[in-house]
Amino acid sequence: MATILVVDDEAHIREIVRYALERDGHLVEVASDGAAALARVRQGGIDLVVLDILVPELDGLSVCRELRAEGGQLPIIFLSSRGEELDRILGLDLGADDYLVKPFSPRELATRVRAVLRRAHAPPPSPAAKNPERLVHGRLTVDVGTHEVTVLGQRVDFTVTELGVLRALLEGRGRVLTRGQLIERLREGDYHITERTIDTHIRRIRAKLRPFGLDPIETVFGLGYKAGPAD
Repeated sequence: MATILVVDDEAHIREIVRYALERDGHLVEVASDGAAALARVRQGGIDLVVLDILVPELDGLSVCRELRAEGGQLPIIFLSSRGEELDRILGLDLGADDYLVKPFSPRELATRVRAVLRRAHAPPPSPAAKNPERLVHGRLTVDVGTHEVTVLGQRVDFTVTELGVLRALLEGRGRVLTRGQLIERLREGDYHITERTIDTHIRRIRAKLRPFGLDPIETVFGLGYKAGPAD
């Protein structure tokens, strides 16, 4: 069970989403504008946000931008009537974990919420495990058990999806993975992602590691991506 904040200025949409998620066993809180949503998240205790883009006071994109600027990894699913590809890419580029277009299926939304939560809140390894699995690539380390990325011990915040993409590439180092193969790897965790958004997540991974002088991903034009040489 998770505590989910639903942010939408339309009361009937809030109730539809509330019903779908409460039926799935979650606790649901609601907000009708972006400023109220941001204030509630900052209080703590929220596990995931279902966030409309076109909300008053502070739009959903700005809410997402501020949360990510604060270093938070809180899962965010955009729910919006703005379905153009540019809007979807922008939302994902800001660090959202998924994007669902209105009108939507409440059942599909509930499924996507479950998928994102499974990846975001996977249980840590048993305390008895002396050596949790780690992927080391030069100065970069991905701790698979704790879902943490560090560069020489300094933590770098990644969204659930970004971490999944990076992990897939590092686990397959030496091999080129097409966008389709990356999607299949992510689907092992029942995560919803499309081929068109893989490039967006790759771009965000690079942007987060660039300040450390790192780019662990090599683009293989016409094919896909692979882990580049360790730095």
